[in-house]
Amino acid sequence: MDANMNTINWFEIPVIDFERAKAFYQAIFQVHLLEMEIGDVKLAMFPSEMGSGKVSGALCIGEGYTPSKAGTLIYFNGNPDLQNILDRVTAAGGTVTLQKTQVNPEIGYMAFFNDTEGNRLALHSDY
Repeated sequence: MDANMNTINWFEIPVIDFERAKAFYQAIFQVHLLEMEIGDVKLAMFPSEMGSGKVSGALCIGEGYTPSKAGTLIYFNGNPDLQNILDRVTAAGGTVTLQKTQVNPEIGYMAFFNDTEGNRLALHSDY
């Protein structure tokens, strides 16, 4: 790994109720998640461009996938303004745990939310 590479190249968010979780993320991000299975794991993949070098990930249900509010925190890109996404969290069944907060003028803004499965996640945007 070097400074020209993404530190992260894939993430997986554990879920309990696959359809509920998929509906939640599709509602807040207003995207379609593509379903697939790899062995005994069912995935709902976030939009991505194969080979682009951009980071993506999936919702996952299967043995060893346990939602948690503790541990690694994933920050989703909320640009241009994370408030647009945050405003959809509660209606989709999640909970906002930290309203839009400025980190500083150079870094931008952040917010935290819990999804329908009990995972703690975050948003970041420049404005």
